[in-house]
Amino acid sequence: MIKFIDVTGKTEDEAIQSALAQLGMDRDDVSVEILERAKAGFLGIGSAPARVRVSYDDGKAEEVKPVEKPAAPKPEKKVEPASAPKAVPMYAPEVLQKKESRANDKPRTERGDRPAREDRRENRTPRAERAERPAPQPKPIVDLGEECHDEKSEQIRAFLKGLLEHMDSAAEVRVYESEKGRYKVYLEGEKLGALIGRRGETLDAIQQLTNYSINRGSEKNRARVQVDAENYREKREQSLERLAEKVAGKVTKYRRNVTLEPMNAYERHVIHTALQDTPSVTTFSIGTEPNRRVVVSYDRTKA
Repeated sequence: MIKFIDVTGKTEDEAIQSALAQLGMDRDDVSVEILERAKAGFLGIGSAPARVRVSYDDGKAEEVKPVEKPAAPKPEKKVEPASAPKAVPMYAPEVLQKKESRANDKPRTERGDRPAREDRRENRTPRAERAERPAPQPKPIVDLGEECHDEKSEQIRAFLKGLLEHMDSAAEVRVYESEKGRYKVYLEGEKLGALIGRRGETLDAIQQLTNYSINRGSEKNRARVQVDAENYREKREQSLERLAEKVAGKVTKYRRNVTLEPMNAYERHVIHTALQDTPSVTTFSIGTEPNRRVVVSYDRTKA
């Protein structure tokens, strides 16, 4: 059952974090709608806190109250005069023969063409077994073949090894070339959570620094690097796709726009791609980096 709470804070992010703390949920489990943005005012005059609405699913089905059928009116009994004798029904011989043949018939549950009610119940599949559905399996990791050892890949390894040493991380660096000029880097080891960071912010920073380092001063032969650890990128993409489907369902049901939290260009691209063919829904981005957001909007023309 979909529920929501309205929370205020000095900033939008502070209000969102306050709501998540109250609900005990992660950011991926809720959708956020900005009701009022924070206003700084002038010298404290005219300032106003930010107000957000956080919607979530409490996991309970909506209660459906049974519809009470109106009681059928009782037929009025006709009072016959006491002096009037009761009529004795007269049956034709054909009718009497039909009644006798019906009395000799076997009960329906004993007929050979249909099983008895108890037998039918025994043959039914339990409701719990019918309700079981196979859980969605994560997408398999694409086999990129052997590691790459060209000039660019060696630059990537040298930079990342030096960076990881400064971060006191013993993670190993593996570089693959997915296509010409595009490299995928996997950091392998234990306790990589510090390299991923909150919502992948540290991993994004490492990726940005790596791209800047290997492309600095070279106008030609520019390369693009994607850095991943513990398959975080794939898991994050699946999480965003589920979030997009959930938000699209709410937009279609309530016919009102929903503004998502700030995302980087890659994550916004995942949302746009996931909903591009969804009926009655369109997406667009608003704001400037790093606070650019995706808006999921109801579109009558796509209905």
